[in-house]
Amino acid sequence: MASESHVLTQKQIAESFSNGNFEPTFPFLAKIIEWNIVGDKTLVGREAVIEECKQTSNYFKTITTKFTTLNVISEKNCVAVNGTAEFIRNGEQLSFVSACDVYIFNDKNELQRIDSYCIK
Repeated sequence: MASESHVLTQKQIAESFSNGNFEPTFPFLAKIIEWNIVGDKTLVGREAVIEECKQTSNYFKTITTKFTTLNVISEKNCVAVNGTAEFIRNGEQLSFVSACDVYIFNDKNELQRIDSYCIK
C-alpha cells in the first residue's frame, strides 16, 4: 500500500471505485490485481486497471453521470456495492445501468480482485 497519510476503509475504497471516483483508490490497488468486467474483459495488473480507470474518467468528463448506491455489504475482506448509473449528454439519457461490484482485499488492505456486473 502507498505511504498515504489518510487510510481509507475497505468500504470507502469500494464505494469510491463504484461511483467512478477512481483516483483516491489507486494507492490501494495491489500490484497483482484482477478486474473482471463480466461479459466484456478482464484486466490484470495495477497499471492495466489504472489505465482503464483513466480512460473511463475521461469519458465521464464528456457526460453527466448520476450514480445511486443502493446497498453496500461488507464482510471480512469482501465488499459488495450495488446501484445504478445514468449517463446523460445534452439533457438526453445515453444509457442507464444497474450494477454490482464485488471487491476482494488482501491482508494488506489492498484491492486484489474486482468483479463488475452491469445490466443495461
